[in-house]
Amino acid sequence: MTKRVVTILSGFLGSGKTTLLRRYLRERGGPDVAVVINEYGAVGVDHHLIRMVEERSVLLQGGCVCCSRREDLVSALRELLDREQCGELPPIRQVIVETSGLADPVPILFTLATDSVLRNHFVAGSVVATLDPLNAARQGNRQDDLIKQISIADRVVITKSDLVSRQVLSRRRMEVRRLNPTAEILVAALGDSFDVLAPSDRRDRIPLPPTEEDRGKSAIPHREVQAGTLMFHAPLNWPAFSVWLSMLLQARGPDVLRIKGLLDIGDAGPVVLNTAQHVVYPPEHLSGWPHEQRCSYLTCITSSIDPARMARSIEVFQNVGGQVGLKVSVLR
Repeated sequence: MTKRVVTILSGFLGSGKTTLLRRYLRERGGPDVAVVINEYGAVGVDHHLIRMVEERSVLLQGGCVCCSRREDLVSALRELLDREQCGELPPIRQVIVETSGLADPVPILFTLATDSVLRNHFVAGSVVATLDPLNAARQGNRQDDLIKQISIADRVVITKSDLVSRQVLSRRRMEVRRLNPTAEILVAALGDSFDVLAPSDRRDRIPLPPTEEDRGKSAIPHREVQAGTLMFHAPLNWPAFSVWLSMLLQARGPDVLRIKGLLDIGDAGPVVLNTAQHVVYPPEHLSGWPHEQRCSYLTCITSSIDPARMARSIEVFQNVGGQVGLKVSVLR
């Protein structure tokens, strides 16, 4: 059974989410794309702008789908599924969830992974975040929501590029890279780069190893958020690593913003690991390495957790698991 891909579109208030979504629906939308729009205020506006998918759009207002509206999100997705299965709607290929500007995307991922009905019919695709280059510096210093949205995203679209200089865009790109070393970064004006919302295949979600350009850029100047890439110089003991990850998420789940990477566990190909806070995507075992170098690593974005401490704790668990002498280095 082919599952319907859920793309999460996040971004702070006024950062250009709806403009990007409208352009995507106009250029790439069709009867197989549905939209769920969440607005924080008691009266919704954005859903009136999405006229192309009016019969396939759902408005959730008066709260965030990451907290007070999570049950409504479940009901909305189940309703779309019921209408499709009874023939009221054509088969759905993709659902785009446009969150409110204050929403945390992670609880949405958790809902998709844990609801008994949704997890059998829907699969999480990319998390896309929009960033307003005009106001990002001011917002980032005051709003933890913005920092978390950027840190968790698979793809970040810097919008309104026609309103700022190249120097400002360059600074924003560097700030995003520092917050999220693994994100794909695009620059757009008036909804350009709308294809970023297209459903991504499995290969698109395989993280790439850190480049020379990334090294030295992942020290984050935003208060308690830290990023680092853990490099493994020998194959890992998978059971010992699984226990370590489970204990880390149980003890510090909310502080683990994102962990992505490829792990060498001694097989022909790596294990793809993708974690957002307490949500762990099912690990994927690849038949071969997606790049020439057999490079085993994890890029970790955390709040108040030093990546060096994570590296040392992994070494301890690996030694207990029989991988004696394994060394983990940290790139910052």
